[in-house]
Amino acid sequence: MTDVLRYRPTAAELSYTFGGREPVARIKSGDILDTYTEDCFGGVVRGVGDLPSQVCEFPYLNPVTGPFYVEGAEPGDTLALHFVSITPARDWAVSSTFPHFGALTATHTTAMLHEPLEERVWVYEIDKTNGLVRYTARNSDFTVDLPLDPMHGTVGLAPGAFEARMTIVPDVHGGNMDTPELRAGSTVYFGVNVPGALFALGDGHARQGQGEVSGVAVEAAMNTVVAVELIKGVATPTPRLETDDHLMSAGSARPLEDAFRMSQHDLVTWVADAGKLDVLDSYQLISQAGEAPVGNVCDANYTMVAKVAKRYLPSVDMYQGAHARLRALADSYR
Repeated sequence: MTDVLRYRPTAAELSYTFGGREPVARIKSGDILDTYTEDCFGGVVRGVGDLPSQVCEFPYLNPVTGPFYVEGAEPGDTLALHFVSITPARDWAVSSTFPHFGALTATHTTAMLHEPLEERVWVYEIDKTNGLVRYTARNSDFTVDLPLDPMHGTVGLAPGAFEARMTIVPDVHGGNMDTPELRAGSTVYFGVNVPGALFALGDGHARQGQGEVSGVAVEAAMNTVVAVELIKGVATPTPRLETDDHLMSAGSARPLEDAFRMSQHDLVTWVADAGKLDVLDSYQLISQAGEAPVGNVCDANYTMVAKVAKRYLPSVDMYQGAHARLRALADSYR
């Protein structure tokens, strides 16, 4: 029987690491989590005068809801999380330029003698009824409506070896991957590193361009529903995603080319194993049929995604049909 866990965290219950935290609740494979996540600024940036460097306190940035303990999860298993729905919790969202953060400004790793870019905040109106996000320029009267495309920038499990990682860091445990592919209808697979898996999620974006170039998306609090399945005895080396139409692997590293290699290597070997293909045959197929969307080029590690359409792999069954089962569970919940 499917149970629904409804969890609404207080500000004090939000977490800022993956690992190093006791679980806030327990959940079983086959259950559904209905929860709330705060935006990356903790909800304190509400207007153009709220500069993040003044109203936010480091390291209390990018909070996540959780962690949640999954009954029976052990190292060597895979946890599948299917995003049933991701809905903005407010009718506004914010973005900004942030000193020493982003792809086109001086940072601590790209030290320059000139000053970083000006810190500036943009407020976006969210129209859930019509599925729109309104961009308004700060220094002119230009406005444009963009499609609402809710996603979660940050989701992952506790890493192994007693590690605790800041939520802004993406790696093989997941974390702040910032790929727009993490939207409703997607299933994401993670390798379990500790008993209970200890998954958490947050960093909702009303929308985000590929690469999250400024370092900040259209940051929004979210009401999110996730379906959970534990896949016993199957390892997953780096986060993988599946939708009705695509398979994807995420790689997070610096430099960007290593993140690219990680994602491509995993997709090639995943397809080879699942499709019973020679590795070089799979390499050739992905080379000609694959895509490479960018997750982020601003975080502590960069993220690249390797993506291929499932129509090119009609007989390949990934994770014993987990995505289809979770899709059916999501449909029954609606």
